[in-house]
Amino acid sequence: MNDRRKSFIGAIRQSVVVLFMLLLATTASGADYVIGEGDSLSIAVWGEKDFTFTAKVRPDGKITVPAIGELTAANMTAQNLQTLLTEKLRTVVKRPVVTVAVTEVTNNKVYVFGGGVKSGVFPLTQRVTLLQLLCQIEDVRKADLQRAYVMRGKKKIREDFTKLFIKGNADEDLVIEPNDAIYIPIASLKNVYVMGAVLAPRSIEYREGITIMEAILEAGGFTAFAKPNETIIHRREKDKDVSLTVKMKQLMSEGDLTQNVALKPGDYIVVKEGMF
Repeated sequence: MNDRRKSFIGAIRQSVVVLFMLLLATTASGADYVIGEGDSLSIAVWGEKDFTFTAKVRPDGKITVPAIGELTAANMTAQNLQTLLTEKLRTVVKRPVVTVAVTEVTNNKVYVFGGGVKSGVFPLTQRVTLLQLLCQIEDVRKADLQRAYVMRGKKKIREDFTKLFIKGNADEDLVIEPNDAIYIPIASLKNVYVMGAVLAPRSIEYREGITIMEAILEAGGFTAFAKPNETIIHRREKDKDVSLTVKMKQLMSEGDLTQNVALKPGDYIVVKEGMF
C-alpha cells in the first residue's frame, strides 16, 4: 500500500471518528440545553491529550481551560461552547477539533409550591411534560387542580390542571422548562368546616352525601351552651353568599329529617352559643 493511499485511509478513519464524537456530544448534551452553574462537562480536543479534560461549571459560571484560562460556560449550549473553544484554541492548536458533552445536569430545576401537595424542587434531567410531572407528585388528586397554574418568569402559561389530569385533555399538556414554578393550592373548597359551639371545631374532608348531622357529630357534638336551633350554613352559590338556618333541635328531638341538610363542598357550619 503506497503512502498516498495510507494517508487517504487515515484521513477517512479520522473523519469517521470525529463525526462519531460530534454525534455523541450532541446526543449526550442535547442541542438546546443551556449549561448552568454546577453542571459537569466533558471536553475533548481530537489528538490533543493535554486538552481533553472534565470540568464543573463554578458558581460564577466559568470553567478553567488549559493554556486558555477562565472561560464563561454558563448560559451557553454545548454547541455554542464548542464553537467558542475552537476559536480560542486556534492560538495553541493547529485546526482543533473540539467536542463538548454535558455529563451531569444540576442546573435544570422546577419548583412546586402552594400547600396542596408537598412543596419541593424537582430536577429536570430529561424532557418532562406537565402531565408526567403531575404523575410523580403524591396526593395530587387531593389538591385543588382547578386553581393550579404553571408560571414561567412572571407569566402564567397554563391554568386549571383538571382539564389535563382529570379529564384527559392532552391539548392542555406542555413541556416543562428549567425554573418553571408550579402552583398547586390546597383543596379548601373540598372541605366543610364546623365552627362555634361544638366540642371540636374542625374542617372535614367533603364526601358525597355528607349531612349536617354527620358533620356536627364528627366535630364532637354540641357544647352545653350551644343553641342547636340557631345552626347556620354559610354557602357560596353562583357568586353569591347564602345563609341557611337549620333547626337541629327539631331534627334530634322530633326526628324532622327535613332539617338534616346535605352539605356541599366549601360549606361553613356555625353553631351559635348562648347562656339560655
